[in-house]
Amino acid sequence: MTNTDAITYTSQPTKRKVHSSPKMTIGEVFILLFLIFGAICMVFPLIYMIATSFMTKNQILSGSLTIIPHPFVWGKYAEVFKKGEFLRGIINSVSVEIPVLLIGGFTSSLAAFAFAKLQFRGKNMLFLSLLATIMIPFAVVMIPQYVLFTKLRWTNSLLPLIIPGCFGNVSMIFFMRQNLYSIPTELMEAAKLDGLGYFGIYFKIFLPLMKGALGTQLMLWFMGIWNDYLAPTIFLRSERLWTLQVVIRSFNSYYAIQSDYALIMAASVIAMLPTLLLFFTFQRMIIQSIAISGIK
Repeated sequence: MTNTDAITYTSQPTKRKVHSSPKMTIGEVFILLFLIFGAICMVFPLIYMIATSFMTKNQILSGSLTIIPHPFVWGKYAEVFKKGEFLRGIINSVSVEIPVLLIGGFTSSLAAFAFAKLQFRGKNMLFLSLLATIMIPFAVVMIPQYVLFTKLRWTNSLLPLIIPGCFGNVSMIFFMRQNLYSIPTELMEAAKLDGLGYFGIYFKIFLPLMKGALGTQLMLWFMGIWNDYLAPTIFLRSERLWTLQVVIRSFNSYYAIQSDYALIMAASVIAMLPTLLLFFTFQRMIIQSIAISGIK
């Protein structure tokens, strides 16, 4: 081959395959538009609630649907914090959250460890019986619980909201048990050879390994307790013991008469902020934990 032939051969352009992007079908376009419409319908009440908290009374009662307040009224949020019952509601909700999450999280993780790693007679039957209680709605056990707590003289205190939660959460036990199945049991056998007891194995080995799943479940439980409305309404009679959601209900019944809807919406936005911040901050961790627990 001569130099000319080599030059001619190397100067030929190399053909590359161009991969065209896949086109969406009509059905996929329809599904996408339907999902976008559904997302807008779900987010719109939240956006309108936030916008209403900045509106004047005349703008709210004008009858026209508007999203942008004109003018912006910033004073309702400061007015909410001046209400003593609102701050007291936050304190009462936190007073329920702290012992339930600390003690209930410990007992739930301990029960999940027992169901996942220990061997004892009737374990599967006991777990299925415990899991079956999830299907019982609160409305069914509401009256028996009220009668029980009345006889114990707990109904005018926060104890009905705290004590049951300290014994654990069935949903949390289920997800933690599924997560523990992904941890090798050989670690437990090796710890036994080193002289650790069952509680030492749980506390020193398995608890640090499942802290991510435990934290995720505690965040979800926090949201449930923070947004609980039915149980505090039933068990709490004294206004000084009302949790935050019951206080907002009282705002709705009192200030709605005065047409002060902006104040009600401002209180609702403040009450919603902790759960929103927790969810958006740890959204990936929450979804990943639920997905891993559901694989097993």
